Amino acid sequence: MTTYIPSLTIPSGILLNPATSILLPVALGTAVGFSSRPRENQKNYMALKQPPCRPPPEIFGPLWTLFYGLMGYGAFRACNAGLSPLRSPNVIQATKHGATLYTIQLGLNLLWMPLFFVAKRPIEATVDILALTGTVGYMTYLWGKVDAVAGWCMVPYLGWLCYASYLSTAVGYLNNWDLSDKTVDSPPSSKPGHTKFVDEKP
Repeated sequence: MTTYIPSLTIPSGILLNPATSILLPVALGTAVGFSSRPRENQKNYMALKQPPCRPPPEIFGPLWTLFYGLMGYGAFRACNAGLSPLRSPNVIQATKHGATLYTIQLGLNLLWMPLFFVAKRPIEATVDILALTGTVGYMTYLWGKVDAVAGWCMVPYLGWLCYASYLSTAVGYLNNWDLSDKTVDSPPSSKPGHTKFVDEKP
């Protein structure tokens, strides 16, 4: 059972406002993406040995924007419903616990890209995303009991994290947990717009 830790929790005033609650993760995620040099990331990503069922790089940006928006809206729904003085003390406490978990998971989320692409530390990045997935799973359970819509808002995000955990683990394993000095200037295909990867696994 987690605990409510005010010093590690986004202020409730932010989460109780729908606009700030949605825009906060979107803005932070966008900032981390740009600061991690996405073009260089794509060159690095295309040079890595890939597992089956990997997605094309261009879908990551739109999908993460969607997931960040959904998590922000889910946080607003949960806090708006669960922090009402009309709710029972147990519900209010569960909502606060979920808010602490939400803050922790957002930090773990924002840490993954710098770990994987900038620091090129696939082991640490995989540990991070596994911890992130577990945290989001428990948070979804807590907030789902407070507000069903809030719980469902987290479900697509949680499903993607399970898939992303597979990708992170598999890419690390296939590349011997070493991502250093692996880049290509363009997709290794003569077809325009093709996104074939180096040493792509069938």
